[in-house]
Amino acid sequence: MNEISVEPEPAVAAGLFGTGIEAAREYTADLARLGEELGLIGPLEPARLWSRHILNCVLLAPLLKPGTVGDVGSGAGLPGIVLAIARPDVQFILIEPMERRVEWLEQESLKLGLTNVSVVRSRAEEAKLATPLDQVTARAVTALSRLIPATTPLLRYGGEMLFLKGARVADEVTAASKQIRKAHLVDVSVVELGVGILPEVTRVFRATVD
Repeated sequence: MNEISVEPEPAVAAGLFGTGIEAAREYTADLARLGEELGLIGPLEPARLWSRHILNCVLLAPLLKPGTVGDVGSGAGLPGIVLAIARPDVQFILIEPMERRVEWLEQESLKLGLTNVSVVRSRAEEAKLATPLDQVTARAVTALSRLIPATTPLLRYGGEMLFLKGARVADEVTAASKQIRKAHLVDVSVVELGVGILPEVTRVFRATVD
């Protein structure tokens, strides 16, 4: 059996996570060790786990506000668990429909001592939450044209969408113009994070429910 080649921790990681760096290291190691076996990440991902996944997600942390954030399609915990580590002052609800991924999220949150995390097994459009969310995040879930209508009902008035997206996000925004109008979204923008920090820029679709 070949030994898994895991990307060394980049020098910027400690600064981005602050006091949460030890938990981030433990989570990254767990994901590298078990991620492929559990179907959470592909076989090539451990070699770029920090730069492509962990740090890509933690860059979103400064945009979060104290309150309750829902992470839709949380999967391996990207970005939900990463953000929960970086922002212990924020409450997170990880929303994930697949049972084995729900088990991973619950076990990993417990192992890392993340008291600011709860997990809900559900699709976004079927989730029944006790109170509306202040913000909602998602990464690599689906196109904006489907993600916006699925997540709008979960947010309070004035709640915010923060979706990690790829290089073609501008095309997605154009394609979702009808859904953006229907959801009464304002302050719609694409924010670029990590410029000059990471080799690849992190793009975030940001919008507020009016």
